[in-house]
Amino acid sequence: MGVTNRLACYSDPADHYSHRVRIVLAEKGVSAEIIFVEAGRQPPKLIEVNPYGSLPTLVDRDLALWESTVVMEYLDERYPHPPLMPVYPVARANSRLLMHRIQRDWCGLVDLILDSRTKEAARVVARKELRESLTGVSPLFADKPFFLSEEQSLVDCCLLPILWRLPILGIELPRPAKPLLDYMERQFAREAFQASLSGVERDMR
Repeated sequence: MGVTNRLACYSDPADHYSHRVRIVLAEKGVSAEIIFVEAGRQPPKLIEVNPYGSLPTLVDRDLALWESTVVMEYLDERYPHPPLMPVYPVARANSRLLMHRIQRDWCGLVDLILDSRTKEAARVVARKELRESLTGVSPLFADKPFFLSEEQSLVDCCLLPILWRLPILGIELPRPAKPLLDYMERQFAREAFQASLSGVERDMR
C-alpha cells in the first residue's frame, strides 16, 4: 500500500536522471503524481516552482526541489522506510562517494552518447570507454546482492537507469561481465524497478 501524500514529480520519461528518482519513489512505496514532461516542453507550472525548468523536479506542498541527488536524499529522509542510505556517517559518506563516481565516470559518457549533437566518432569512443569501465568493475558485483552492499541503496538507484539503457546506448557487455549481468537480471526483475519504468523506458529493451 503506497503512502498517500501531495507529492508531484515532474519527470522526463526518457532521461536517466528522472528515472533514478522514480526508482526511489517506487522503492519507498510512495504514491506521487508523476507528471511526464518532454525535454524542452516545460509547462508553466514547472517554471513557476523551478526557475531552471529542469527535470526531475519534486514538489512537496510548498517545497520544490530539483537536481536528482538532492531529490533522492530528501525522499530517503522524508520517508525513512525502507532506508536507502546507511545509518553510520562513514558508510553514508562512502555511498555518496560512489554516487559521485557514477556521476563523474559514467553519466557524462551516457549523456554524450545520447546527445544528438555528438559526432559519431566521439560516440564510438564514449561507448568503448563505458563498456570497458563497466566490465572492469563487474567483479565488485560478485559477492553482494547489491552494489557493494547487502541492501538496496541510492547507489543502485543511480546505476540502474544507466544499465537499463545499455541497448539504446549501443553497448553489449561481454561474457567476463557476468557478475554485473547477473546483478542486472536480479534488479530488473524487482517489482519496484518495474513500477518505476515509463512507457518510453519499457520500449528501450
